[in-house]
Amino acid sequence: MAKVKDLFDAMPPDRRRKLTELAREVSLPRETRLFEEGRKADRFWIIRSGKVALDQHVPGRRAVVVETLGRDQLLGWSWLFPPYLWHLGAASTGPVEAVEFDATVVRALCESDPVLGRAVYRYVAETVADRLHHTRMRLLDLYGPQGSGLNT
Repeated sequence: MAKVKDLFDAMPPDRRRKLTELAREVSLPRETRLFEEGRKADRFWIIRSGKVALDQHVPGRRAVVVETLGRDQLLGWSWLFPPYLWHLGAASTGPVEAVEFDATVVRALCESDPVLGRAVYRYVAETVADRLHHTRMRLLDLYGPQGSGLNT
């Protein structure tokens, strides 16, 4: 099965309209802090242009960038799973144009519309699985036997 390009592509056309009505276009300047690890996850974004760095707090050190997201990628999935707290932090690395969603409103829409809800949950699950796969490949490149990761 081909990977869905973005959240809107995951929706049946009639449901796509419902979701787009909730979208809010945002422009974020360089180095805008979008969220902090451990804080309430109350929104999410689809990046239209620019890049956002995801980072992890490391005690006694600066936060470490673990991934960089760009065009058409989902920024934030912690909003979908209780206790709705961010697992990472995020900041724009340059100007970013994105579509922002209120997580509470989207969760309520997912509950009231099972077809839309299934599409959203599936898209988020595929996104998380894809990122986990790429993380594993990067770890193999760093710590595994030569030729076992992405750089084969």
